[in-house]
Amino acid sequence: MTTTLFTNARKVDADGEVDGFWMLVDGDVIVATGSTVPGSRAAAGVTGRVDAARASSATSGAPDDPTAGGAVPPPADVTVDLAGATLTPGLIDLHTHGGGGHAFDGGPDDLDAGLALHRRHGTTRSLISLVANPVPVLSRSLGLVGDLMRRDPLVLGAHLEGPFLAPDRRGAHAPHFLLEPDAATVESLLEAGDGITRQVTIAPELPGGLDAIDRLVSSGVVAAVGHTEADFDLARAAFDRGASLVTHAFNAMNGIHHRDPGPLVAAVGDERVTIELILDGVHVHPAVAGLVLRSAPRRVALITDAMAAAGAADGDYRIGELAVTVERGVATLTGTSTIAGSTLTQDAALRIAVLQAGLSAVDAVAALTLVPARVLGLDAGGRRAGTRAPQAGVARSAQAGVVRSAQGSAQAAGGRPPLGRLAPGHAADAVAWRDDWTVARVWAAGRELPVG
Repeated sequence: MTTTLFTNARKVDADGEVDGFWMLVDGDVIVATGSTVPGSRAAAGVTGRVDAARASSATSGAPDDPTAGGAVPPPADVTVDLAGATLTPGLIDLHTHGGGGHAFDGGPDDLDAGLALHRRHGTTRSLISLVANPVPVLSRSLGLVGDLMRRDPLVLGAHLEGPFLAPDRRGAHAPHFLLEPDAATVESLLEAGDGITRQVTIAPELPGGLDAIDRLVSSGVVAAVGHTEADFDLARAAFDRGASLVTHAFNAMNGIHHRDPGPLVAAVGDERVTIELILDGVHVHPAVAGLVLRSAPRRVALITDAMAAAGAADGDYRIGELAVTVERGVATLTGTSTIAGSTLTQDAALRIAVLQAGLSAVDAVAALTLVPARVLGLDAGGRRAGTRAPQAGVARSAQAGVVRSAQGSAQAAGGRPPLGRLAPGHAADAVAWRDDWTVARVWAAGRELPVG
């Protein structure tokens, strides 16, 4: 395969910042990294796909070790000089309904066009979120997502945001398509989405809700508490049954009260739980978002919940069969004040996190990369959030002068390279950023994607 060497970058990922960063990619996998700047923290290593001699100049040291730097990058077929630009992992969106004027509950062309919009903004891997619809319609949509996954490995699967939602917390979901999570309906959707559905939002107070969480989790599907009337105690019960995610914090759920803390406080206090957050300045005030981000470090995943108008003009749209009006970038159900998804892209969420919510660049990038990867078990540990991580030892190779670490060589769930870090063994997903945190270039699985 063709090897590509990325040089002269400022790396920012969940492991920290590294100046003078270089990264060697073989095909779709990062095989070695290092730094030419003395004193930088750098991860270095190889996999079996490039022999050790080619990477013998890599800086020694595990990701958290200080290194002497001064390493000379190995040769490659192609070199990309980033001229000091910031380089991060590709962004991962757990919750998006469309973009560029296209809704994801449409046809294949809509799926392709909507994904293309988000990829131009740095999102290299996505779950396709589907609103409440009749079970046969959802089954057909899951089939389309399955077809898309087979031809586009950057698609991680589907997220069923409906139909198991509380009627009074339904948001932009058609009320007559909401269902109770009885065993037969859950089994029908699991069968239709076998190998496709990765995440399901559920209101645990619905009849059969807690039992449905048991069934989802036993099938390897992430159960997310959302669109719910659940209080603090019921949310904790749902988390004890295996729910490991909260769908768009603060929205479509009880808020925080000093005598009635609600589901979000239960989630913040539970290390097994990750919290989705729409950081567009509309759904949640940046100051409140900053409070949650600091209260649950490395457990908040920034999502878009984007609908078709993301990256498109104001005007009239639809979510499912519901009419939506977008004015000044804010989507509401037509004739109401009910927010109907967002027009957010993940690069904008990153800018708000850093510039308005007060998050460090490292933590903001982690919330868009490693944290969502961990929710789906696609990080180096290969586990879903809320499960126990294996111990990751480090084995040194003195002859090669490199480090082979469990972080770099581990495979994520499904045998794919893990996501969320710029580290050896990980998928070659990366975004180069300008100084103002706008996207300059994007690569996914080692291939450069169009940005203009």
